Amino acid sequence: MRALALLFVATAGSPVRAEPGPPESPRAKEIQTLVERAADLVNRQGKAAFAEFRKPNSEWFHGETYLFSYDMDGKVLLNPAVPGREGTNPAAQHEKDKTGKRFHDAILRVAKERGSGWVDYWLPKPGQAVPSHKWTYVKRVTIDGATGLIGAGFYE
Repeated sequence: MRALALLFVATAGSPVRAEPGPPESPRAKEIQTLVERAADLVNRQGKAAFAEFRKPNSEWFHGETYLFSYDMDGKVLLNPAVPGREGTNPAAQHEKDKTGKRFHDAILRVAKERGSGWVDYWLPKPGQAVPSHKWTYVKRVTIDGATGLIGAGFYE
């Protein structure tokens, strides 16, 4: 019983544990670098940077690569791949992946508690029905004086 109590005390206030991140690859490095560069731009320019992020066939938005942004309540501020999601709050809808993971909550938690990091989850690739493993890198930013996050991901 004492061991159980000690385990509870040790884990009750534990911070978010870092997910290990994807296996090292050029694609993972590309996504992390993209988000870090975008975060720097957003911290300097605020939402004005979003116009650049929305341009098709740019360094920010090409092929399956695009940036997204949320406020810290989970409201989508930017999603050039699916603009209809902007203004919605998928975190409030408790969307889950195939394993039951509330991945929007995990994305927000990493940004809030760690500042940046990787989150993995399972979703179908665009146009497919079978879920694939996806890795997303997120970073906390200041957007026009408010705290938010910027991120991008890739499928394995």
